[in-house]
Amino acid sequence: MVDQILLGDIGGTNARFALAQAGSLQLTHVEKLKGHDFASLEAAIAEYLTRLPKTLSRPVGACLAIAAPIEGDRVTMTNLAWSLSISSLQASLALERLLVVNDFKAVARGIPELMSEDLEKIGGGSVKPGHPAIVLGPGTGLGVSALVQAGDTITTIQTEGGHIGFAPSDSLEVRILERLWKKFDRVSVERLLSGPGLVNLYEALAAINHRSIEPLRPEEVSQRALNGTCQDCSDALSRFFGILGSVAGDLALAVGAEGGVYLAGGIVPRMLEELKASDFRARFESKGRFSQYVANMPTFVVTEPLPGLLGSAALYRDALEQEARGK
Repeated sequence: MVDQILLGDIGGTNARFALAQAGSLQLTHVEKLKGHDFASLEAAIAEYLTRLPKTLSRPVGACLAIAAPIEGDRVTMTNLAWSLSISSLQASLALERLLVVNDFKAVARGIPELMSEDLEKIGGGSVKPGHPAIVLGPGTGLGVSALVQAGDTITTIQTEGGHIGFAPSDSLEVRILERLWKKFDRVSVERLLSGPGLVNLYEALAAINHRSIEPLRPEEVSQRALNGTCQDCSDALSRFFGILGSVAGDLALAVGAEGGVYLAGGIVPRMLEELKASDFRARFESKGRFSQYVANMPTFVVTEPLPGLLGSAALYRDALEQEARGK
């Protein structure tokens, strides 16, 4: 019987799981669970395993991509009340090998495995092979990772770039920042570029415009914006895409992302046409003396729905190959 590997992409809202054969990138038995329905990651995994056909053997290994900094044995999630010990989880699941990585490290590792039809290009520029790339994506939080592919060598870099400070680009964004300072001690870009961030933008704009603030969920803000039934929601979504462009451009400058900038996450791929119609790319390129440098960098939306699981499978395969070379 072929060894099965458990794959997980664990975000602040959804926990996605799949199986793959050891060394394969072919995903099977994909399931999505709501994180808030479970007290722990171990409980969510247990539920997933009960849904598998009884004829399948239990996984012998796993690669779990988690929306959290990965440092040492203890992992505490940023946007979900889960904390875990990697060694204890490995023991409880009786796994021969357990890899735990940052979720956007896995997304970044999945980028080289994508086909051209899995990417939608926004604006100009072209990829320069061997140069760094940036991967970012708003969801429950803002994930950021970096990637360098030189020949057959693929290096992914875990970052917490979603927590860099927000830099306003005009007087209205200064006023938005001032509103958010009343709510947060420090305003990171994740406070604007995420599902909760979209709500923060809506509430700030409504207050600035002296209009009543409704207790809206992120999906309600985006839906009202798309329907054209709320001016503050429409302005919030437009501002969201603009700020995303500025932040993506800043990150591209920081690493010299001539290998491209890739947008993933749970929000942007669902609103592709709205992104294209926004000033995302104009603000991405608006970098003063370095505008032409950034204009030469391509930006893509990742339309593949499971890049984190794909990247997790690739990272597990990488570990097997590295072990084989070491023997």
